[in-house]
Amino acid sequence: MLKPESMDFETGQVLLFDKPLYWTSFDLVNKVRIMIRSALGIKKIKVGHAGTLDPLASGLLIICTGRATKRIEEFRDLDKEYIATIRLGETTPSYDRETEVDGRFPVEHITEEFIIRVLKGFLGEQKQVPPVHSAKLLEGKRAYEYARKGIEKEMTAVTVHFRELELISSDMPDITVRIVCSKGTYVRSFASDLGKALGSGACLSALVRTSIGPYRLKDAFSLDKFEDFISKMKHIGKSSV
Repeated sequence: MLKPESMDFETGQVLLFDKPLYWTSFDLVNKVRIMIRSALGIKKIKVGHAGTLDPLASGLLIICTGRATKRIEEFRDLDKEYIATIRLGETTPSYDRETEVDGRFPVEHITEEFIIRVLKGFLGEQKQVPPVHSAKLLEGKRAYEYARKGIEKEMTAVTVHFRELELISSDMPDITVRIVCSKGTYVRSFASDLGKALGSGACLSALVRTSIGPYRLKDAFSLDKFEDFISKMKHIGKSSV
């Protein structure tokens, strides 16, 4: 358990945060930087995150400070675990709720047994096409910049690996799936691909990242808890060890 007296943000610290819904990963990094500088009187400090989480997703984000930012790539390479809520029978251009529904499909033929059988087919190495509404770099710009202007760009398939896929609940047309996957996996693309494999359509309606390698969401700071934490550091007169 982290203790205020043992923290040294400037030398380098690895912090776990629960990213709020609708915040970008950069929003959270910026907020944490401001909180550290303001509370502890540190003029300048490096702060970065180890793996983007979409604004419409919440959950675990690893944030590194100081010299620990050199470890960011190490964390990005770790497998991720997500809890995904997927709406069957509906599709959107972004594969999630960022855009309006553009297609409706039958779901009456879909049973729990069918879903479980199809999920098994996704296990292992897969080719996946990233969403056009994503932060993927294309010719120096983010893919979503082209998509929002109606400019069509071909997205290149990437290789991802699904380690575990578990159907947690089925309350049709919504299902909840636990996913353990490699870096670079787009859960939105998985939701879209799953819908097609089920002979229907699907989009992601909610997403929580619950772990990154051995790091768990249950051990993460909320912003309120982090504010209390660094306030204790301030009271003991400590900006660094």
